Amino acid sequence: LLPTRARLGLMRRTDGGLNAMAGDDFQYSLGPPEKGFSLFLAERTKKIHFIRHAEGYHNVATKSSGNNDCLLRDGKPANQHPLWDARLTKTGIAQAQALKQHLASRPSGGRSFTAFDLVVVSPLTRTCETAYHIFGEGRQPGKPAFLDDGLAPEGTIERARGDRVPAPRILVREECRERWGQYVCDGRRDICEIMAEFPSFDFSEVPYDEDRFYTENGREPDEHCCARGLAFLQWLNRRPEKCIAVVTHSSFLRHIFQQFGGNLHKDDMDSLQRLAGNCELRSIVMCSHGNRDGHEIPPMTAAAPRSTVRVNSVAHSLDKLGVDAEVVDSEDSRKSLLGLTAAGGLATAGQQWSQ
Repeated sequence: LLPTRARLGLMRRTDGGLNAMAGDDFQYSLGPPEKGFSLFLAERTKKIHFIRHAEGYHNVATKSSGNNDCLLRDGKPANQHPLWDARLTKTGIAQAQALKQHLASRPSGGRSFTAFDLVVVSPLTRTCETAYHIFGEGRQPGKPAFLDDGLAPEGTIERARGDRVPAPRILVREECRERWGQYVCDGRRDICEIMAEFPSFDFSEVPYDEDRFYTENGREPDEHCCARGLAFLQWLNRRPEKCIAVVTHSSFLRHIFQQFGGNLHKDDMDSLQRLAGNCELRSIVMCSHGNRDGHEIPPMTAAAPRSTVRVNSVAHSLDKLGVDAEVVDSEDSRKSLLGLTAAGGLATAGQQWSQ
């Protein structure tokens, strides 16, 4: 059951902002559009918990300068810039550790904490660092969950009972990396270097050691990034896991979410589509309508076939500084790939939590 509007039970932070809802319960209200809610087969739904990386040194640099010029290579090779594949700051590490504590006390799935079947991570260093500080060591690649000796978080009733909770598999996928090109922070080091820092992460599905996607003189086209985001949702839809965390990037998330939510209540649409803060958790329920389940997922390439998604120029809206602008797409485009409609394909499964 996916609401087009959910009245969310939210906790108020000391600074006046809104934290995540205390539980996973939905409350439904009748109202426009149509009858105000949607019905889907439970087997076609899954929860996806998107997490933007915590604060990186490139975020500090752009905030200080007020623009993105500090992220340009300035005539030198991009991988020689100090912000190439930028790392987390001390504040960013603290943000990730705070989110770890939040998840340890966030009820979900009949437990007093939130556990994940799978964690999917962008290969850039800042997302790997964020995932590590939130989830710790991943389950050894190839090790079945029933052989993992992980325990529930400390202080939970499940831990007191000695309940075993396997560590999640942490799978690195190139498809959920940031929109690439031009800005040095959005390139990555060789995988052999990154793997050495995160030996419990599964890098087996990353196709190349070197970064073959980053371009020094231009950004990945908006249409390409939109299509890549929808193909990534299609891949998630085929996964057997029902509760998945995705540690990714703000512009990539905007390119996904701006394609959905057209029939949601305005408050929910704004919550879904707005720019994510550092280490923000944004939970959604994804439902496949089933009309593309058997379709081949397009491989990730630097120059994909022309997307079915039609957008106007959204470079300012969907990039680093997040200046708002209008995104225009057609009804047919919103139904492309997964067959997800703006009304029911993605629904907020709680409100955001950000540090």
